[in-house]
Amino acid sequence: MAENIVGLTDDNFKNTIQAEQLPVLVDFWANWCGPCKMIAPEVEGLAAEFEGQVLVCKLNVDESRETPNSLGVMSIPTLILFKNGQEVERTIGFRKKEELRGLIKKYL
Repeated sequence: MAENIVGLTDDNFKNTIQAEQLPVLVDFWANWCGPCKMIAPEVEGLAAEFEGQVLVCKLNVDESRETPNSLGVMSIPTLILFKNGQEVERTIGFRKKEELRGLIKKYL
């Protein structure tokens, strides 16, 4: 995982989302997921591009099952953007960086 991406678990998810002043983009993924591997470089690029403006995080759904279940994450990759602790955008499946950039810019 890139150094500017925060790893989330069931234990630290709520506190991280609630306490963060910046918008938070969370990538729900798993090691066995092909599209998750495809979108990873896009997410890493966004983390570098928006460093200091957006907190980019990843949550492995195999290691932390409670959080995705509570949010209704049924397919991966799912990316959810939170602002002020609330979900504001959700996208499912592979998306190009340009599309994800547009999604983020609406909330900066």
